[in-house]
Amino acid sequence: MTRATFKIWRGDTNGGELKEYNTDVVEGMVVLDAVHDIQSESANDLAVRWNCKAGKCGSCSAEINGMPRLMCMTRIGDLDLDQPVTVEPIKAFPPLRDLVTDVSWNYRVKEKIKPFKPRPPDAPDGTWRMDQADVDRVQEFRKCIECFLCQDVCHVLREHEKHDSFIGPRFIVYTAALEMHPLDTEDRLPELKVANGIGYCNITKCCTVVCPEHITITDNAIIPLKERVVDRFYDPLKRLFRAITGRKS
Repeated sequence: MTRATFKIWRGDTNGGELKEYNTDVVEGMVVLDAVHDIQSESANDLAVRWNCKAGKCGSCSAEINGMPRLMCMTRIGDLDLDQPVTVEPIKAFPPLRDLVTDVSWNYRVKEKIKPFKPRPPDAPDGTWRMDQADVDRVQEFRKCIECFLCQDVCHVLREHEKHDSFIGPRFIVYTAALEMHPLDTEDRLPELKVANGIGYCNITKCCTVVCPEHITITDNAIIPLKERVVDRFYDPLKRLFRAITGRKS
């Protein structure tokens, strides 16, 4: 058993500060365990959001020693306990209280994205035919647990606060899951170009680094969608083809 020091952000919409707490930790504990112990022992009013404690609900997102991570998946043994462990709310969204932030903006963004629109069945029995490779391609994107760590680390949202003009990596992944689905027929490229601001992303891959589900966000979702937008709106040969034929592609 080791006595560890934690500096936890305490505050609300009006501001706050890091407050120091001490608690005993043992092998196998995660940061969420320590936060719960502090909540039980010395900070009964500490607000923290959590649910499954298994890395699947995405509720306990926080910044641990400055890195966006899930508290339930960050083991105490992987941290340097010679220094205080800082635990802060994710910074891309406004704080509500202590470690809890207002992430409702994300759900409003999701509602604006055009939903799945399947093509008519193409088989005599009223079903669809598709290649397994096309099915496998979008399955990766469905692993997202909406922890919003990728949104938090994205500098466009975190530093530049472009919430009105950029949907962030999480919803580019969501759009990719729809756009790349072998049955989908909806066209979301005009929205990606303008309202959803895919051009703001400069593919630093920071979102891929923090994803707890190891989704290859940048290479498999963002870059392919950027390429589709460029092909549609900026390729001079394809623009000439559309002008002559009146066709989109």
